[in-house]
Amino acid sequence: MVWLVPLAVIVLAAVLIGVVIVNQGSPEGGTSVQGTDSQSESGARGESDSGGEEVDLSFVEHRVDGDSRAAGDVDAPVTLVMFSDYQCPYCASWNEETLPTMMEYVAEGDLRIEMRDLAVFGEESERAARAAYAAGLQDKYWEFHDAMFEGGEHPAKSELDDDSLVAAAKDLGLDPVKFKGDLNSVDAHEEFEANAQEGSSLGVASTPTFVIGGKPLVGAQPTKEFVSAVDDALAEAEG
Repeated sequence: MVWLVPLAVIVLAAVLIGVVIVNQGSPEGGTSVQGTDSQSESGARGESDSGGEEVDLSFVEHRVDGDSRAAGDVDAPVTLVMFSDYQCPYCASWNEETLPTMMEYVAEGDLRIEMRDLAVFGEESERAARAAYAAGLQDKYWEFHDAMFEGGEHPAKSELDDDSLVAAAKDLGLDPVKFKGDLNSVDAHEEFEANAQEGSSLGVASTPTFVIGGKPLVGAQPTKEFVSAVDDALAEAEG
């Protein structure tokens, strides 16, 4: 088993590098990825075209009981890990268009969703990620997450300074003093760095990037692609 994780990391990085270089650069100075008709389904979902054996990437699942940034049972048969950024337009649209469908699987006990908040778009994204962590310490991660992506739009840079984030937290009923302290705490910085290092080690160069049932799916794919990926993973788990 000692050699399996490095091999899996190499394979995931190769898959991601092969399919994420789409729509590089944006007006906001970040790197994003968008699914296009030119992406084959096998490429977007990280399937091998050479017929080689697929590598199980489920080691990226944390499955930590009580993780405020996760939704669903810790023992759910399938886990969806999402690498996201609060300034990523495609992450915002996914939250609006696809997350509700995924939450139906969560409600049925079939799926667990784990978030990894990154900063592809710069320091404002890091601050937002730390803010989401702080909200989670008051059991409001998902409420804060949804507020950041309200209406399928991401917040402007000007809305991601400390004062604006504290105001957003207060609107959700959080203790603003505790929230601000947690936002700028050593723990929040360390947690963000841990997520950033995990994403970097896996070759995650842009958002959104997903691992569903141990298989990567990259970019702003239609909801049906996620339904198919989860259904396939459920069938395999029930195997």
